[in-house]
Amino acid sequence: MPPKSKDKPKPSPSQPLPPIEDLFSTLNRHIEQSEFEKAVKVADQVLSIAPADEDAIRCKVVALIKADNIDGALSVIKLSQSPTVDFSYFKAYCLYRLNKLNEALESLKSQENNPAAMLLKSQILYRLGELDACVDIYRKLQKSNIDSLEINFVAGLISAGKASEVKGTLEALKVKATSSFELAYNTACSLIERNNYTDAEQLLSTARRIGQESLTEDNFAEDDIEIELAPISVQLAYVKQLLGLTQEAIGAYTDIINRNLADEPSLAVAVNNLIVAKGPKDISDSLRKLDRIKEKDVQNFQLSHALDSKLSPKQREAIYANRVRLLLHSNKMDQARELVATLPDLFPDSVMPVLLQAAVLVRENKAGRAEEILGQFAEKFPDKSKVVLLARAQVAATANHPHIAAESLAKVPDIQHMPATVATLVALKERAGDIKGASAVLDSAIKWWLNAMTEDNKLSVIMQEAASFKLRHGQEEDASRLYEELVKTQGSIEALVGLVTTVAHVDVNKAETYEKKLKPLPGLKGVDVDSLEKTSGAKHVEGASHTGVTEAHEDGKKEKPKKKRKRKPKYPKGFDPANPGPPPDPERWLPKRERSSYRPKRKDKRAAQVRGSQGAVVRESINSNSTASQATSSKGALQSATSSKGASQNATAHQSKASSKSGRKKSRN
Repeated sequence: MPPKSKDKPKPSPSQPLPPIEDLFSTLNRHIEQSEFEKAVKVADQVLSIAPADEDAIRCKVVALIKADNIDGALSVIKLSQSPTVDFSYFKAYCLYRLNKLNEALESLKSQENNPAAMLLKSQILYRLGELDACVDIYRKLQKSNIDSLEINFVAGLISAGKASEVKGTLEALKVKATSSFELAYNTACSLIERNNYTDAEQLLSTARRIGQESLTEDNFAEDDIEIELAPISVQLAYVKQLLGLTQEAIGAYTDIINRNLADEPSLAVAVNNLIVAKGPKDISDSLRKLDRIKEKDVQNFQLSHALDSKLSPKQREAIYANRVRLLLHSNKMDQARELVATLPDLFPDSVMPVLLQAAVLVRENKAGRAEEILGQFAEKFPDKSKVVLLARAQVAATANHPHIAAESLAKVPDIQHMPATVATLVALKERAGDIKGASAVLDSAIKWWLNAMTEDNKLSVIMQEAASFKLRHGQEEDASRLYEELVKTQGSIEALVGLVTTVAHVDVNKAETYEKKLKPLPGLKGVDVDSLEKTSGAKHVEGASHTGVTEAHEDGKKEKPKKKRKRKPKYPKGFDPANPGPPPDPERWLPKRERSSYRPKRKDKRAAQVRGSQGAVVRESINSNSTASQATSSKGALQSATSSKGASQNATAHQSKASSKSGRKKSRN
């Protein structure tokens, strides 16, 4: 059996504790030196002497919060039942740190007029996305003497979509944007919101320099400085991405991720932006990078708890949406379907989950089901229906459902009069065979622009297209009325031509009256219209283009033929045209066998001489000679085949050698 562990000697109860004044002095010293865990132990000693001491309880709660023991601080607050001590502010702060935002707001109701409580409430509202209420609190706190109020104030204005008010707010507070690197960073973000990317890039570089200097003076380590300035580095990369410098942005994001010297929110934003910059390239690597910011030991994708509390809802929504897109690109439909099913609970006030659900269905060739769920969402939430209806119209148009697409577009009232919407609706209804409906869309748009009091009036554009549409579909009277109105108001030549063409179907005399307002075309005075009408038709005549040119210039002056510019011939280097020398051989490009100077080699006549005495048998000599000649010829053929084989081998060797040399040249380049 293992030996029994010796019990630690307990302090004797008779040993007296130091006086309470000395304990408070020690407690104060630990807090000033940021030794919060020691401060908690000393506070416990004080509470063992005076269990209801308010200062000791407050010091213990603050020390636990500073030591990031939020749960411990909250349990101390709940155990404290002193009616004279109000810990509602500390309780609200602990709930805020635990991301229990609604409970934190409830706890602050008893301290509405306290500046510290108001500042905490503004931060809670900021996380909840109630940005207008957050900005209102900052406006009320402008006269309060709160350090660094302007930093949070500017951040609230940007998030509330009021970036244009940042400059005026800083002037009212009499604060320069470069007074701190945090304020310079937030002001640069306001410039990004206003699409002023060049100035934003300069201000971000200034913010990084100011931060480097101030943190170095505060004796921060180099790695800690990089972590503190990571948001600025990520934002600089984002500006490069907006300026179209995609490769530089990708390099900056990759460097931030690989060095791993960034806080969790900055790392998550860098990963998300890198995925967007790369697009559908290297999807597996993008999915691996997203796995770095998810909760560990969880099968499905879920952001870590720290990121859930630090990222804004808009940022978290973008990360989840990009995760679904990557899964769709990699054809991992089961994972995409499972992730999309969790999004309505995570983002109940957003339209993003239903849009992603429709995207999954479209990828599964279920366009009808996608149209159905988008239509149901639009009916249930009419205030959020604009984007959903536009998505439904796109899905229906792609699936060749023009009726549904036109119906969806018609339910978005604030864009009905825009030329792009009108053209799309007319095309959809025309494809569906609803000519009356398309004509009604055009009439409605014309009526809207007639009553519109805008500088950029599109009435003439809409009327021109409406007249062309009506003429194309046999509505000559309506078309002529529109063309006539355009001629009277705009004096357009195109409208006058359309009017003459349209009225000619209805009233020839009226068409001739308007036709006289058209300018005569040059070169048509000598053309006899009656004789042209009697001809059977135009016939192709060679040189017709030249006759047309001569007819066009009958009444005018004859054009002088342009003189061709004579250019001096270019000679090879060192060539003297005065003494060119003998002319080159005209047959130099012909094969040797085809040249006139070619002479074939003579055959060796000695091989055909008969050896031996006269009187030999003629037949045998003939046979033997023929056999010998056959052997000789076959041997010669073998030699020639061998030589050709050697030549081919040499050629192959030379070719391979040349290719290897060229390969080495390419590798050097």
